[in-house]
Amino acid sequence: MATVLIPLPNMDYDPSEVAVPWRVLTQAGHRVVFATPDGAIAYADPIMLSGEGLDLWGWIPGLRQLPLFGLLLRANRDARNDHALLVRDEAFRSPLRWDAIDAAAFDGLLLPGGHCARGMRKYLESDLLKRLVAGFFASDKPVAAICHGVLLAARSRRDDGRSVLYGRRTTGLTWALEKSAWSLTRITRFWDPNYYRTYREKADQPPGYMSVEQEVSRVLADPADFLDVPKDAAHYWRKTSGLVRDNDADDTPAFVVCDGNYLSARWPGDVHRFAREFSDMLSKTET
Repeated sequence: MATVLIPLPNMDYDPSEVAVPWRVLTQAGHRVVFATPDGAIAYADPIMLSGEGLDLWGWIPGLRQLPLFGLLLRANRDARNDHALLVRDEAFRSPLRWDAIDAAAFDGLLLPGGHCARGMRKYLESDLLKRLVAGFFASDKPVAAICHGVLLAARSRRDDGRSVLYGRRTTGLTWALEKSAWSLTRITRFWDPNYYRTYREKADQPPGYMSVEQEVSRVLADPADFLDVPKDAAHYWRKTSGLVRDNDADDTPAFVVCDGNYLSARWPGDVHRFAREFSDMLSKTET
């Protein structure tokens, strides 16, 4: 049995990217420990749970509870069910503080994502977490990162000053997926048009410069080391449309990248395969 650390922000983590791995890992016999900035219980992005607030009428109190477009972006049924169980789990309700983490006590690290800037920036910009991530890579312990979690990994530095992802292959939230969701939500959520972008470009920066894909690509040994679904891949549309998510019985929409003891994925639509492959990776390192 491996002991896995999942650090979280105080709020606005993606529910699918936390709950599904928790369930898959614990069902496989692994132990999952959570950590937050102050040891308080973390809260998921409520919009990604309910879908409320992503429709044109989402600002109207009585009508916001009738999501339509929001149903496409929120966590799917499996992930919502997993999250309902997660929030009652004793380990989730008793997280460590970030500054109390002893990396030596853990066999693996999982970095989930989330895009809402309100809660995620403290997580993505934490020097303490960056040092923690760098330590896991230096020890060659299994590390898994998904969506904006890949951005935290990319910002973590080795002793030589380069990113821990320098010389590795990775994926992460692609600009195509990020731009697609942002383009739609800036219309349907017109009163808060930049909800889906954690970081925005400055006036002198080209479109997408502050996207996950482009920031991660800039720290790699070769920008081509940031991988997306090959055009000739089976089920290409299911993997790239942003409209289909994987589940326990169907991996066809998912895309993940494994490079040694590092596993990465793009978005919540990859999370079931991502969790299973990380569980297998942990089991292999124990033997």
